[in-house]
Amino acid sequence: MKKLHFALALAVLSTSLMGGSAFAQDRDHHDNHTYVQHKEWKKGAPIKHEDWDRGDKVDYHQNHLAAPPRGYEWRQVDGNYILANSSNFQIRTVIRIP
Repeated sequence: MKKLHFALALAVLSTSLMGGSAFAQDRDHHDNHTYVQHKEWKKGAPIKHEDWDRGDKVDYHQNHLAAPPRGYEWRQVDGNYILANSSNFQIRTVIRIP
């Protein structure tokens, strides 16, 4: 009987610990589909590494975007499509997603 109680207590404890970490991840997660205005995102300006890294890679065919030039990549960040150089993060195009 003690083993059953121990196993049940261990299961409850592990579930509560996992739930707390899942909550922390949700709180820190950015929704790249919701529009956020970034006045600093202009042609020729660099995009911050943390913004670029949290952006979702975009399939330009599926999203009806122009093919990126060599060395460039499309990302979806804060409700915008960003076309930037993948080595120096210089922005070429910003498109607000309707």
